[in-house]
Amino acid sequence: MSVHLSIDYITHTFKGQPVPTLEDIELKIGSGEQIALIGRSGCGKSTLLHMLAGLLMPSQGCVRMRGRQVTKPSAKWNMMFQKPSLYPWMSVRQNASLGLDFAGQKDPERVERLLNMVGLADKADTNVQSLSGGQHQRVALARSLATSPELLLLDEPFSALDAFTRAALQDEVSTIAREQGLTLVMVTHDIEEAVAMADRVLIMAANPGRIVGEMTVNLGAPRDRASPDFSRQREALMRQFETLVGGGHEPPPKGNGSTESNSPQRQAA
Repeated sequence: MSVHLSIDYITHTFKGQPVPTLEDIELKIGSGEQIALIGRSGCGKSTLLHMLAGLLMPSQGCVRMRGRQVTKPSAKWNMMFQKPSLYPWMSVRQNASLGLDFAGQKDPERVERLLNMVGLADKADTNVQSLSGGQHQRVALARSLATSPELLLLDEPFSALDAFTRAALQDEVSTIAREQGLTLVMVTHDIEEAVAMADRVLIMAANPGRIVGEMTVNLGAPRDRASPDFSRQREALMRQFETLVGGGHEPPPKGNGSTESNSPQRQAA
């Protein structure tokens, strides 16, 4: 069963910073909903995601899962980062089992099912050093799902992949989340990725970081990127983004790639 997520009036100011990174963020996310956060670099998207994961506590306000305040990381909510952070000396199976190992659990049958689900059953005993970038992220996905999380957080895990692999993984992760009833919250700079995966897209502005708009994506799943309806939703989101966030030297988020730096919290998970 997936989580109901409540972000209750979060404001956060880092030490020595004159302007809050986030200000007065209030948001409700329903069970099984898929949410995308888009905005220019520096608007606090990743900071907010770290707070959902319990990696960072806000200066004011709080995050609640099922009505309980989030104060630390938990196996019930897992995050996928830009770098999969696999142990290179281990096999695919061993890396996928790490979350269960850290929790003191053994469930080899579940791990085998997950490897089959992400298309790596035939690579289970292969050392991860010999895998492609897309396969690395599939291992990271299996590892994230092994502990039966209710919430999956994505911090641009597909941004470094080629376009074909990226699109395939976007569809795969979205489908798996829907089939398993997971709540999904993702950070992206990619308008197309947001439309391809999200039920609702939230637009963030900077200085201070805040939610300035949202758009419901009225498309079924799986989504056909070549369809006229998909194109209309993508263009509508682009127009709304440009209207609400406006100019600036960084281009609107159209393609892949992130310019946000890897903070200690990003490396920690």
